[in-house]
Amino acid sequence: MLNRTEASDFIVLDLTDIQGLQHFFFFSFPLLYMTSLLGNGVIVTMVIAKPWLHTPMYFFLGSLSCLDVFYSTVTVIKVLTVFLFGHQPISFGGCFAQLHFFHFLGSTEAVLLATISYNGYVAICKPLRYTIVMRPQTCLLLAVASWSAGFVHAMMHSVMTSQLSFRGHNCIHHYFCDSKPLLSLACSSTSCNVTLLNVVTTSIALGPFTLIVFSYLYIISFLFYKVRSQEERWKPFSTRASHLTIVALFYLPVLFNYAPPSSGSSPERCLSCTVLSPQP
Repeated sequence: MLNRTEASDFIVLDLTDIQGLQHFFFFSFPLLYMTSLLGNGVIVTMVIAKPWLHTPMYFFLGSLSCLDVFYSTVTVIKVLTVFLFGHQPISFGGCFAQLHFFHFLGSTEAVLLATISYNGYVAICKPLRYTIVMRPQTCLLLAVASWSAGFVHAMMHSVMTSQLSFRGHNCIHHYFCDSKPLLSLACSSTSCNVTLLNVVTTSIALGPFTLIVFSYLYIISFLFYKVRSQEERWKPFSTRASHLTIVALFYLPVLFNYAPPSSGSSPERCLSCTVLSPQP
């Protein structure tokens, strides 16, 4: 069913109207983006090229790095275009493509972070069974399941949002096409979309987060009850510090943007929280 709409494009806003901050973002975003591309590119290249890195941990790390390259590209390129040329329209199809890939990659990262957490749990708490549990086939299956879950979730958003009618005001109060800003522009009923946003999106965000929390609680209890040496207790935490940092940087903006009810948030808060996301 085709979307019956009079809107042929949308207008996305700058990150801020403050001139000084615009200059700051103009120079910082390309720098952060290039740093992200270089760092993640090196990780992916090393994991592929070095045989001794063909382990479950580095396999998932390479998948996460590859995902982050695409995830940052989805939004940053359009942001840089706005910085260079001012408010630029984005076509109806382009807007929904951006919406789809943003939710696809974001949901995939949430599930993939939980998968990495499970890998750490098995490595620390079940070391003798690690090679049996985390076989190459199992790792590949977990990675495919992560990407598939993200794709299905994104398709739900894309299809349902594309059925809405958009007329008149077409200025998106955000710096890229996301669900909440688009729903605020719709002229038709958005009750099903709001339910999807508040139930399904919250579940796919909080579900993996809950698994991550429980895995680390189990790791902590295992180390304190089973490991006697103080040094041996802290050693696993040093190897998991980077994962915990990524989880915190990823989930803080997600929980602010998508966990609360859709009607209770302001565009300014959503924009500011999303900028804190570790995409770039």
